[in-house]
Amino acid sequence: MLDVVLRVFRGDGTSHEERVYTVPVVEGMVVLDAIHYIQHQHDSDLAVRWNCKAGRCGSCSAEINGVPRLLCTARVDALMAEGDIRIGPMRAFPLIKDLVTDVSYNYAVAKQIPPFTPVDEPTPWRMYAEDVERLQEFHRCIECFLCQNVCHILRDHASPFAGPRVLVKIAALEMHPKDTLDRSAFLKDAARVGMCNITKCCTEVCPEDIHITDNAIIPLKERVADRYYDPIQWVLRKVTGRS
Repeated sequence: MLDVVLRVFRGDGTSHEERVYTVPVVEGMVVLDAIHYIQHQHDSDLAVRWNCKAGRCGSCSAEINGVPRLLCTARVDALMAEGDIRIGPMRAFPLIKDLVTDVSYNYAVAKQIPPFTPVDEPTPWRMYAEDVERLQEFHRCIECFLCQNVCHILRDHASPFAGPRVLVKIAALEMHPKDTLDRSAFLKDAARVGMCNITKCCTEVCPEDIHITDNAIIPLKERVADRYYDPIQWVLRKVTGRS
């Protein structure tokens, strides 16, 4: 039976170390299986957040060999070709213990988003298939926050930035054909969508293959640019009297 060497981050906000474990490999094993083996056979106090083990809940987000991934979908046999497997917590969020981080920032920012505000129509209303398909992509998000973790704006800048996941949530509202609210001011001032320089790193790590940059962030940036920085749009609003 083959063995694999895992180098796992252990510690909290005061001290930490990298511990080395040897785990026997079984067919179909994923990294979360290896972590469970370590818990059962070596260190029962190893902290890891997980739930479904099926790539649907987004709980087991971590960094594997420096890349943000879900522990339950990363195959051990595929990673063994790179040598030892290094596993650590998401670096964009405060560390709680071992592989568990405090992701409450994401929920706090999401609560600030102006809610869905539909048009008040007493008559039956139809939604076209293309509108449904566009919104359905955004609703595939499992809130693993890998996109938030890999975002260098959130990692490296002190200024508040909503992050890719929150912008996807806003896009789902803004692009709903029945929504009537203009969130341009929120996008510019609170979410600070202008800080995103569209490197597409968030799109690359999304396990649900959501085109975060192209389909959500860029359209939102364009809306803000039209609203606040397009001189032609400014003149038209003055002429027509629209705010």
